[in-house]
Parts: sequence; C-alpha cells; structure tokens
Amino acid sequence: MNLFNVYPINPINIVKAQGSTVWDSEGNEYLDLYGGHAVISIGHTHPHYVQRITEQLNNIGFYSNSIEIPIQKQLAQQLGEVSGKEDYTLFLCNSGAEANENALKLASFHTGRKKVIAFTKAFHGRTSLAVAATDNPSIVAPVNQTDNVLFLPFNDEEALTKAFSESGVEIAAVIIEGIQGVGGIREASVSFLKLIRSLCDQYGAVYIADSVQCGYGRTGNFYSHDYAGVDADIYSMAKGMGNGFPIGGIAIAPKFKASYGLLGTTFGGNHLACAAAVAVLDIIKQDNLVENAQTVGSYLIEELNKFDKVLEVRGRGLMIGIELPAELANVKKDLLLKNRIFTGEAKPNVIRILPALNITKEIADRFLTALDERLKA
Repeated sequence: MNLFNVYPINPINIVKAQGSTVWDSEGNEYLDLYGGHAVISIGHTHPHYVQRITEQLNNIGFYSNSIEIPIQKQLAQQLGEVSGKEDYTLFLCNSGAEANENALKLASFHTGRKKVIAFTKAFHGRTSLAVAATDNPSIVAPVNQTDNVLFLPFNDEEALTKAFSESGVEIAAVIIEGIQGVGGIREASVSFLKLIRSLCDQYGAVYIADSVQCGYGRTGNFYSHDYAGVDADIYSMAKGMGNGFPIGGIAIAPKFKASYGLLGTTFGGNHLACAAAVAVLDIIKQDNLVENAQTVGSYLIEELNKFDKVLEVRGRGLMIGIELPAELANVKKDLLLKNRIFTGEAKPNVIRILPALNITKEIADRFLTALDERLKA
C-alpha cells in the first residue's frame, strides 16, 4: 500500500529536534521558524514536556470520557488562569477543525438558527461545517456545500452591518480569525471585532473567535482577538495547545448550558493529550512566553520593515507575514535549501513566520541575516 498523495513534499527527512533546531537523516542542521504550521509553541522536545508525557504514559495513556479524568480539570483550570477566561468552560477535542465544527454546532444549538457569517480568505478547517465556512472552493466537496454560510469582505464594517440588518434574526454565528493565517497574515481591525461583538449582542448571535493558529500566546495576547478589548462567546484552539500532540478545544462563555450528549468525542481530552497540554501551559507561564512572543515579534517586525525589497510586513507577535514581489517568489524555497531555514508561505508571495514562542533575539537575527542574503542574491 502506498500513501494517498495529497501533500507537496520537501525532500528532507527530519529525524531529530531540539528547541528551534531540527536535523535531517544526513546530519544537516536546520532552523525551524515554522513549527509545522504554528504547532510547536514551546520548542521541540522540551524536557518538561517529554517528562510529563512519559510519566503519564507510564501510568495510563487513554480511557474514554465515561470516567473521571482529573487531568482534564487541571488543564481547564490552568487554561482559564493563563488566558484570563476563568469563568468560561472547556470542551476538549482533537484538532482545530473539530474545535471549529463544535463551536459552530454549539452556536446553532444555542440560537436555534442556521446561518453563519464568515469572511473572504478565511480558513477554518476541513471537516464538514468548518470547510463550508472556509473561503477556498477547491477544498469544499459538493456534499459540504451549503447556503447557510455567507461570506463577507474581511474588515468591511458596512457589509457586516448590512448583513445583520437584512438577516440578523437568522444568523447563528460570526466566525473570524483574529489574524488570518492561510489568508496571508491579515489582521482583523479593532473596530471590526468590536462591531462583531456589538452586532452579535444586538441580534442574539454568537461570536466565535477562531484562535486555532493565531491563539495560544502567539501574538502577544493569549487569544489574538483580545487586542480588541472585547470577549468572544467561544474561542477555538488547537495548534499550539499540545506542542505537536493532537489536541484541540473550545472555551465557552457562561451563557451556554451543557447537557449530556450535546457534544462528544472518543479521543478528545484523553490522559496523554491533557498531559501534553498541561506541560505547554506550565512552560508558557513559567517562562513568560506570551511576553516573549510580543517582545521578539516586535523586534522582528521592526527590522523586517527596513528591507527595501519587502512590500509589506503584516501580523503581530510571532505570527508574521512578509509579502515579497512576484520576482522573489523563490525566496522561501531558497531559505530552506540554501540557508536551511524552515518558513511557511501564503500564496502567492507571502513568507509566514510562526516559530516557537521561546525563540531568542539571536535566533531572530539569524533569520534576518539569511533573508538579507537571499534578497541580495
């Protein structure tokens, strides 16, 4: 049996990792500034993380949600403390797509409505409803297509106000990334997020803050949407949550009432996943990684803005997009093959920087030097 060929693959076999450094099977060293799509939040194979997972696995790795799992309650308590959402409740699942799927279902259950507002260039996942709210027709199968999702221009306050004035009593939820990842590192404006909050309050809709990529401290706030100074009703999360171990979740405002069977999962919240997530929160708090993301990210953005050939630098904290002219579309590939630095991209010409939250200024300088070399080549 062969693999189903759906991924464009770099011809590199990474066999070892530590911090922000990875090594391939031939012993070559690489700098990882992408972390597998913003997944590696505390660095690869962090000693505390490895220890917590190993200890948990030596006791019990999995049992279903039909029994008491105290580490779930520990995770919820720590997450509430670190995020500042202590009055919210937590539902655990396995991925970002599942988190958004459950957020949208919960909004529909809560309101009794079907309509969802999403935005141009949005990416919310590949499961049925999450992909229907994703602005990429090439990954929406015919069975996923629905008239229940309305796509509006990103950051267009007039269009959003008009949509609510025309259909507000039918709208179950507005779902938005605080900073669009796949969409090119585009930030929702403060006034736009405040308007979403206001309109959802006015019409009884649910504000869903998709924090799968832009959350978990990456932007200098725990949830990136919080820079707007208003609370969402549901925050979805996943990528940075387990530092590579599959786990996702939604933080749910107090107004939502739980009932048996309303949501459910087999693997979500298992002992091993929770041990990974607890270890991540331990390190985020202990090492002040949210503050570090803001400090090092601000430094990177300031320095990147000095490059003449860079068209625009977007983002916040350690979620950064570097837009280059079309003739420099090879820079991302050259950074990997010539400088041995992993970065990401957003089509057509945006380099995405999504490193571990504990990178140093020295690591940032290594990247800046390499980018300068590539832009002058």
